[in-house]
Amino acid sequence: MNNSVGNTARLLWAGLRALLVLTIVCGVLYPLAVTGVAQGIFPNRANGSEITANGKVVGSELIGQRYDLPLKKGQETAAPDLKWFQPRPSNGLGTNSVNTQYKLILSGATNRSGDNKELIDWVTAAKAAVVKDNSVPGHPVSPADVPADAVTSSGSGLDPAISPAYAQLQIHRVAERNHLDAAQVEKLVADSTNGRILGFIGEPRVNVLQLNIALKELTEK
Repeated sequence: MNNSVGNTARLLWAGLRALLVLTIVCGVLYPLAVTGVAQGIFPNRANGSEITANGKVVGSELIGQRYDLPLKKGQETAAPDLKWFQPRPSNGLGTNSVNTQYKLILSGATNRSGDNKELIDWVTAAKAAVVKDNSVPGHPVSPADVPADAVTSSGSGLDPAISPAYAQLQIHRVAERNHLDAAQVEKLVADSTNGRILGFIGEPRVNVLQLNIALKELTEK
């Protein structure tokens, strides 16, 4: 009986010591080491890849934002504020302008088969809206001009970037709404376009938040 109690006590003490050691190593030392290395080598990424404008954090380069007009009474969905470059469509993007109250609602993709009628109807309507919004006098847009990322959500529903083709599509509308020369806006897009990672990974992309910050700075000059 005494041996049994003694063995049980030794096992419990050994288990408690293992728990304490593993808690210190895995719960304290390892997180501190990883955090220290991350802060030392790439602090911007470790802190969420924050984007600042006028000394204030306005978002992250990893998560998209919407640019909508204030929601009117009776509206279920706010209309896009067409003076800004628009991101990929998604219910997962927080409603925002360039400098205020970023918030995340939910995320989700355009996740249906290519022959799904609901998806076809949704994409057809979205394409018609893109054509209407971006057609300006002297620069009409046809359905064939609309790239896929203008009418479909990304896998996460939180994509911060659009294709250069979609950014180019919006140039004349943004220029007209902001009373700018199209060449000025085209240069903003060119300067904001990032190439493939390491020259071969992924596709060229334009971060919409960074582009709209540059646009805001241009309109305030």
